[in-house]
Amino acid sequence: MSNDTAIIRIDEELCTGCRRCSEVCPVDAIEGKDGVPQHIDTDKCVMCGQCVQVCKGYYSVYDEPATPLSKKYYDRGMLDNVEEPIFAAYKACQVKKIKDLLENKDLFKVVQCAPAVRVGISEDFGLPLGTLNPKKMAAALRKLGFDRVYDTNFSADLTIMEEGSELIERVTKGGTLPMFTSCCPAWVKYLEQTYPELLDHLSTCKSPQQMAGAIFKTYGAKINNVNPAKMLSVSVMPCTCKDFESGREEMKDSGYRDVDLVITTRELAYLIKDSGIDFKELEEEEFDDPLGMYTGAGTIFGATGGVMEAALRTGYELITKKQIPSVDLSAVRGGEGFRTAEVQVGDLKLKVGIVSGLKNAAPVLESIKKGECDLHFIEFMTCPIGCVSGGGQPKLLLDEYKEEAYTNRKQGLYDHDSNLKLKKIT
Repeated sequence: MSNDTAIIRIDEELCTGCRRCSEVCPVDAIEGKDGVPQHIDTDKCVMCGQCVQVCKGYYSVYDEPATPLSKKYYDRGMLDNVEEPIFAAYKACQVKKIKDLLENKDLFKVVQCAPAVRVGISEDFGLPLGTLNPKKMAAALRKLGFDRVYDTNFSADLTIMEEGSELIERVTKGGTLPMFTSCCPAWVKYLEQTYPELLDHLSTCKSPQQMAGAIFKTYGAKINNVNPAKMLSVSVMPCTCKDFESGREEMKDSGYRDVDLVITTRELAYLIKDSGIDFKELEEEEFDDPLGMYTGAGTIFGATGGVMEAALRTGYELITKKQIPSVDLSAVRGGEGFRTAEVQVGDLKLKVGIVSGLKNAAPVLESIKKGECDLHFIEFMTCPIGCVSGGGQPKLLLDEYKEEAYTNRKQGLYDHDSNLKLKKIT
């Protein structure tokens, strides 16, 4: 893959060679000497977009590069009315493409939104860091022209059912352990290219995004009485690698490409602003039933440890046939790094691990190769605090805002979980 077709790119005209991007890259895919433009090894890159988040080299009107700003907007796929700096490290933008598709009257347009988007989108409209706004987001998507506004949280709940059942099957009947989560596409790509001998540990579950895409073009097409060939399935994600995931050859279980187009939280903000929608003043609206319904377990997928906690909430009852004493499993919550916990599930002491930040994965995987890891289940998330810190989330221009933003976004998801009537699939 060349830099011209890659999802994550570096603009050599704007790159100052500060190497912040290299320092944050979890797979050492960014190459170059200090003070000179950097280059991405696209074979190693897992497209997590953390380089996009930390990049500080920007287009300055005081030192105008040779390429005009309008040309850079065009080359990046951006609209030319974006009122913010553009930086050297960037994700190829889908906004122009989706804007054209939304105007196509022959398409039935459905959209899904990941859990972390609802605690990030408001930041691009001047609201406090981590503000939770799922219903304003749903209203904005409807105003943009989507015929159905569904939710990735719905399919996150389906993932929990599948993943929890698979874990129980492996633990009780014999199977490859520890089982790895499979919902983070950057992590999956890393495992495929770096530790292919451990692929049997990976859960067979698709990610919530891809489960949703397949459902929308099968069951969703049926309940809406539309031809799936005439459906446009869009997802809004905090992740810059979800674009790659949706384009994988195997992601066609519906008979069509299950997810046609992926945009990030930032790209959704571009669309809303371009349409003249006043996000702050929007009346709240609900997601469409039934594919917009969800529980608190689906919601917390967006925070590190959330996939693990959600799976344990459901897995506990599948194993014991009893109500879990408490749905809040704080032992698996936390920040960046590797942590372990033990959860008593009936007579079984379930040993679990959480890897947050891909740089922390290799030591864990090496211990598994050596037969030194006695865990049953491990959650792997590429981004430092899980999806709330994804490469497609609103860019934090000052480093001092990062900790506050990550903390508030996580807390927003847990607060949402607490306030929902249903906390898990039963």
